[in-house]
Amino acid sequence: MISQIFILSARGDIIINRDFRSDLVKNTHEVFYRQVKLSKGDCQPLFNIDGVNFSYLKRAGLYIVATSRFDNSPSFILEILNRVCTVIKDFCGVLSEEAIRKNFILIYELLDEMIDFGYPQLIQTEQVKPHIANEPIVIKKQTLPTTTTGRLGSLFNQGTVSSIATNRPVNSQSKKNEIFVDVFEKISVLFNASGYVINSSIEGCIQMKSYLNGNPPLKLALNEDLVIGKGENGRVVLDDCNFHDCVNTNEFDLSKTLRIQPPDGEFVVMNYRVTSEFQTPFRIYPVIEEISNFKLELHLKVKACFPKEIFASYVTLTFPMPKLASNITNELGKNASNQSVDIENKGDVKMVKWNIKKFMGDTEQVLITKITLQSSANSYSARKEIGPINVSFEVPMYNVSNLQIRFLRIDDKEKSNPFRWVRFITQSSSYVCRT
Repeated sequence: MISQIFILSARGDIIINRDFRSDLVKNTHEVFYRQVKLSKGDCQPLFNIDGVNFSYLKRAGLYIVATSRFDNSPSFILEILNRVCTVIKDFCGVLSEEAIRKNFILIYELLDEMIDFGYPQLIQTEQVKPHIANEPIVIKKQTLPTTTTGRLGSLFNQGTVSSIATNRPVNSQSKKNEIFVDVFEKISVLFNASGYVINSSIEGCIQMKSYLNGNPPLKLALNEDLVIGKGENGRVVLDDCNFHDCVNTNEFDLSKTLRIQPPDGEFVVMNYRVTSEFQTPFRIYPVIEEISNFKLELHLKVKACFPKEIFASYVTLTFPMPKLASNITNELGKNASNQSVDIENKGDVKMVKWNIKKFMGDTEQVLITKITLQSSANSYSARKEIGPINVSFEVPMYNVSNLQIRFLRIDDKEKSNPFRWVRFITQSSSYVCRT
């Protein structure tokens, strides 16, 4: 049972505030924001203050918060908040502060239909849609990262549409007859100091957003060599997977084909996990040299292991420096372009942040960090304080699991030949190298 749902900006300004039961004080949003800001590091998603349970998600720089005096299931409340985010995004086209401010009447109407006196009622887009009277105000100018997309059957052709094409409301009057399929993979890798993989895993999903007229049935086919569980060498192996309720899996074991009755809005067709060995997108080779008793050098080489036709964007490497470092200088490798190195202070620790805007495949980049220690420092102890190295990145049109989409067929009785767009996106989840 939920008492309140409110949405705060990154500055703590209250944008949406819906009180369902009137059993809490009015300043709960101030209590919540104070707790978030006073927390060291990321605040835990669930906490209790003075008998009030707070649960929240952070999306697009916004805090979506639920409060209650009752002992609810934490996973249940977080799932409700996730559904609220999904429905708002489906109706507004994009989840952002500007979209929420311009569509606050619509969002209050959505919340009233979704939750009644604190009890969830209609929590899916197709359930809420028939009851909504307000039209969304579409946000035209959006500063979103662009990602290459291609038409199915010719994924690597130059004919593309902008990635913001999926940021249209599901009930938009200018509805085009098309469907978008995204294959997202988040990878976690831990390297030792020699650059060898200690453990690795992939968390992936196939996500769809349909703008098809009449929501016709779909037929989605994956790799024929796909194996769930233990497989032979050379085959695409998934440890486990699960499917959306709208997916019929009767043909999956035999032909790796899924039959889908798509609902309105964005939904996840399939979640999967991989823990078997795979080719990591980047290999990291750190070497620390002791120049003298008070001088250390870190030679950091990063190699891109994906094809040269592909590039990674938003590549950032961060690592801590010794606390007793008096001077830090950084040198980039020869012919380095679109790169920058900054030194940031986080408490009493200095962090080196290496940004690479565009990292081409089958290339390598080098950074040399020179460290001068204070006279009271011990070089052996200071050496241990360097690292670990954390890497974040995004690689469009590439997935490390080799999961592929063979075809996407649409049962369109009108034979209108709708457009089908597919994206492959690989992102880092926890990509760490020890030093």
